[in-house]
Amino acid sequence: MIAIPFPWNKSKWNTISFASTLYLRPILDLLIVQIPPSWQPEVRLGLQEALVNAAKHGNKLDPSKTIVVEFHVTPTKYSWIITDEGIGFAPQSQCCCHSMIEESLPPDESENGRGLCILYEVFDFVHWDRQGNQLTLYKQVKHSNPKKQLVS
Repeated sequence: MIAIPFPWNKSKWNTISFASTLYLRPILDLLIVQIPPSWQPEVRLGLQEALVNAAKHGNKLDPSKTIVVEFHVTPTKYSWIITDEGIGFAPQSQCCCHSMIEESLPPDESENGRGLCILYEVFDFVHWDRQGNQLTLYKQVKHSNPKKQLVS
């Protein structure tokens, strides 16, 4: 079951909550509906990685546990906060994904280990809370004309 308040409010944070699952297509469809079409494939991939991690590693695919996604759209930024009910983990303060992506990735035959690098490639800001069960992501809107930024 997916819980969504309607109508969505563009000026406030909106929330979606759902039971832990790897069937994420409808959730991802809802989370990217306000994203520009040119960004949708990339943002969808990043959010999918974050939600799979929350369901699989955080909630251990326990359907009695919930994942909550808060999201907000402004003229300058798209933001998501993903929270699971897992025990968390000790997040690293630095990610080496930006500097040495080739060395950071697992071998091609590995089934896991690419998600963190994908998050850092897709989003402009990636941060876990101290407990390690809440992830904040945002993607900055970059305007080609500096005057446009002043209008928003």
